[in-house]
Amino acid sequence: MLRFLSKTVDKSVDTHRPSAPAGKRAYAIGDVHGRLDLLNDLLAQIEDDIAGRRPKQTHIIFLGDLIDRGPHSRHVVERLIDYAPSNASCHFLMGNHEEVLVRGLRGEPHLLDGWIQHGGDTTAESYGVDAAYLRSQGDDALEHALLSAIPESHIRFMAGFLDSIQFGDYLLVHAGIRPGTPLDDQSPSDMRWIRKEFLESTRQHGSMIVHGHSVEEKIMPRSNRIGLDTGAYRTGILSAVRLEGDQADFIQSREHCAARTQS
Repeated sequence: MLRFLSKTVDKSVDTHRPSAPAGKRAYAIGDVHGRLDLLNDLLAQIEDDIAGRRPKQTHIIFLGDLIDRGPHSRHVVERLIDYAPSNASCHFLMGNHEEVLVRGLRGEPHLLDGWIQHGGDTTAESYGVDAAYLRSQGDDALEHALLSAIPESHIRFMAGFLDSIQFGDYLLVHAGIRPGTPLDDQSPSDMRWIRKEFLESTRQHGSMIVHGHSVEEKIMPRSNRIGLDTGAYRTGILSAVRLEGDQADFIQSREHCAARTQS
């Protein structure tokens, strides 16, 4: 059964309602963080929703942070690396967690210890690496073990993730944008890492920003942004939005529902 949420929009600023491109729809999915169970359930919901709607050019966009913190990062990557539904195309944005892992394995091994301490330990363990032991052995040992355990195809897949996607009046990024900077001049670092300056800004950015990265208890569209990170790895709630016409409708997978559909 589809679990759609009603829209709640901040009406403090009455502005033009953002719209998707004519004849197209997109589903944007928030931070998965290794929750394969929730991902499978959410994708099943999205596939059912697509099948039940009028055919349009359809895109499924993952907002980054597929990995880390949750228990099944390897399995999430394996699920998505060849995911190709017949009625939609898939696109992936790079989150800060993918960025640090890829950089750590592509010439900056000094980043890996910090990555391990910020949720990378569960990813390492999902690939069969004892991160706690290797951390005590130094950067080179950790780099060697991860390169030996993580298939090159997985690293290449994550390294190819995009910085942003423009979809009509929506700009999709992982973390957000720097207020006051033209959208064409945004830095990849800000789009993957920014928090406070973006989250607290009430200015209009020229596009409605759809993002993850910063956990919020519930989806609460503001006049200038839609945040989709509902903390799947700890709350058991994975969220997505369908963008079609001038409508933004929300879909969620919840832990007890995902467990029931996969039992």
